[in-house]
Amino acid sequence: MTEALSWPDWKWLFDKANVRDAADRAAEALEAANQSARKSWSDELKNSTVAEQVQEADAMAAKITRDAEAMFEEAEKRLNASLAREAAQKALESFDLREKALAMAEAAGGTVE
Repeated sequence: MTEALSWPDWKWLFDKANVRDAADRAAEALEAANQSARKSWSDELKNSTVAEQVQEADAMAAKITRDAEAMFEEAEKRLNASLAREAAQKALESFDLREKALAMAEAAGGTVE
């Protein structure tokens, strides 16, 4: 997806659906990994500060993902490659946050704050 940020306009017009599909698959995979990590949490951990931090990162990532999806839709309607690039950048931001949340969820494993 990072490569797509530097595509010329004509390439965006033909391949934007592939970028959007890749973004959707990546978000789904990160969410599934996060949910898997959380399944091993104890009840005590689920009510800890760490859990709150993971939730906050997840919520922010979900918001950014929704924003990116709306931008992708608008870019498609307008055939606007610049807006599609912005949407891809937003999607990358959401992946970073999702990866941060996943790392916290996995690291929390047996620790409670």
